[in-house]
Amino acid sequence: MNEITIEAGKAERQYWKDLWRYRELFYFLAWRDILVRYKQTVIGIAWAVIRPLLTMLVLTFVFGRLAGMDSGEIPYPLVVFCGMLPWNFFATAFSESGNSLVSNAGMISKVYFPRLVVPVSSVITSFVDFLISAVLMGFIMIYYKFMPGGNIIFLPLFVILAFATAFGSGLWISALMVRYRDFRYIVPFVVQFGLYLSPVAFKSNVVPEEWRLLYSLNPMVGVIDGFRWSILGEPNVYLPGLAISVVGVFLLIVSGIWYFRKTEKTFADVI
Repeated sequence: MNEITIEAGKAERQYWKDLWRYRELFYFLAWRDILVRYKQTVIGIAWAVIRPLLTMLVLTFVFGRLAGMDSGEIPYPLVVFCGMLPWNFFATAFSESGNSLVSNAGMISKVYFPRLVVPVSSVITSFVDFLISAVLMGFIMIYYKFMPGGNIIFLPLFVILAFATAFGSGLWISALMVRYRDFRYIVPFVVQFGLYLSPVAFKSNVVPEEWRLLYSLNPMVGVIDGFRWSILGEPNVYLPGLAISVVGVFLLIVSGIWYFRKTEKTFADVI
């Protein structure tokens, strides 16, 4: 009996054509993950509201009350929740992307499709939680009678930057998780450590000026600062740091695609 091996086209153009041909798989995997996440849960989709709300209360108490961080004229819960919006999206997408290929091992080992679809669908699924949290942010702003200014028109740009950061990081961690399963223990640590390393519960302008460029090597710094500036109007975006974040995210995506494509052909063998 003759054997037929189905594999991705070696030419990059053919691969990206395949990615477009399998675009409906994006929707299927994303919708399936959403259903699985909230299926047979007690509080269902309300968890996407309760989790960030409780986190906001804890961070507000610790940093606003105990540590005495100053938020100026803006209510401290708004400062915290505005930082949590992009961070929770990134953290969820990073974690979900890391497990995405391993979780779909059966499908990957049996049929061909561009494997890039899997981690990207995880990012899309995480974006749904982001949208729910964004609605909650709107209600909190109404509660505090806070109206965003004209900077809000730039918010979509920083949403795209947050999506790009999650996408680039997701490519790396998903490919690494297939080959090195120890990363499943590293990912929760990175997420937990990154929460305090990123300006989620405080404004980045509290960082000494001589350290701000180095601090901005964390791409989420520019993303979070951009969200706060767009929604709350302050603090002003640290432009050198934002430039570093944009360049860093670009390099993250380019290198992530390169490494993912390099290791993609071995996924079915080692998964």
